[in-house]
Amino acid sequence: MFGYNGRLAFPYFPSWRFGMRTRSKLVVFVLALVVIAVAAKSFMPKTAAGKTAGPVGIPVHVVAVKQQDVPRFISGIGTVLSLHSVVVRPQIDGVLTQLLVKEGQWVKAGDLMAQIDDRAIRASLDQAKAQLGQAQAQLHVAEVDLKRYKVLSVDDGVSKQTLDQQQALYDQLKATVQGNQASIAAAQVQLSYTQIRSPVAGRVGIRTVDPGNFLRVSDAQGLFSVTQMDPIAVEFSLPQNLLPTLQQLLNAPAPALVNAYLSDHEQSGSLLAQGQLRLIDNQVSATTGTLRAKAEFANAAQTLWPGQLVTVKVQTAIDKDALVVPPQVVQRGLEQYFVYRVNGDAVQSVPVKLLYQDSELNIIQGVQPADIQAGTVLVRDGQSRLKPGAKIEVLSDEPTTTPVQP
Repeated sequence: MFGYNGRLAFPYFPSWRFGMRTRSKLVVFVLALVVIAVAAKSFMPKTAAGKTAGPVGIPVHVVAVKQQDVPRFISGIGTVLSLHSVVVRPQIDGVLTQLLVKEGQWVKAGDLMAQIDDRAIRASLDQAKAQLGQAQAQLHVAEVDLKRYKVLSVDDGVSKQTLDQQQALYDQLKATVQGNQASIAAAQVQLSYTQIRSPVAGRVGIRTVDPGNFLRVSDAQGLFSVTQMDPIAVEFSLPQNLLPTLQQLLNAPAPALVNAYLSDHEQSGSLLAQGQLRLIDNQVSATTGTLRAKAEFANAAQTLWPGQLVTVKVQTAIDKDALVVPPQVVQRGLEQYFVYRVNGDAVQSVPVKLLYQDSELNIIQGVQPADIQAGTVLVRDGQSRLKPGAKIEVLSDEPTTTPVQP
């Protein structure tokens, strides 16, 4: 704005109006701070007495110590083996005329499974029987003459030479009869080979020959296999330092219990079968330093299959009234094992002895027995953030459920 004389002029503001505007801005600023403070205070947690809560504890999961009988096990990897597995092969040459079983069929010992052409063998058997009849008739005549000559020789009715010749003829014909009987027995055996029967009770495998093929005894490949499935065995290896333990188990009044698991699902508890320890090998492997052992299992449900790899756990002992916790409860310190014991809303580090451990549980004992007892509450998860005396907040393991709206 310019004045009348051409110079730059400033507008005129009274001092009282400028001071009033400044005070209004200050009042608005103070009121804004009050509103923010009230809003922040309304969001702060309060205790039952209306005061703000203290610091929140470290969230953890807890578990109570259990007291129970715990069996001890030693583990190894084993292979399922059939107690009887037979490859069925022909014992005579001939054409396979009938196959009376199907692949995968269950058979009993002695069941007829296949038939080989038997016409040639039956003809040989009939011929041997005819020769036997002829020899028996000649033997009968020779026997009658021999008796007559013996009577006549008493009064010198026949010469000694004639009697001896008749005796030799009788003996010759008798041997011929015995030879014919042996030929008949051999032909009957050959005839029995034309009927292939199951040598054991088990399951028929995949066949390799179809009816109509000419079978030879020299064939390297059999018709099929028959494998016994129940009972069944598992062969496994254990370190040689367990030999005394295994010997004690075999000499015990009751056979040692053996559990078989799927090798990749042991921790999930997929138990396949329970059996008994039967034997250990007569020598230790010099290459691996291990000892082979065998257990036998009832397998009516066919949960074990020949050739299958399984994890074997042999029960060696039972700890009575042991204090048991999950494996993650026990922590490893610089010098010893310890656990975090819950004491109100805080935790305390308690040293313990680890008596036994496996993938499912640990057996512990307090260095001072009174420190750990049945029912003692210990931290199960969340130990990485803890230290002795730390405040905790126990999280519930119970799943939260949302009420169903009607």
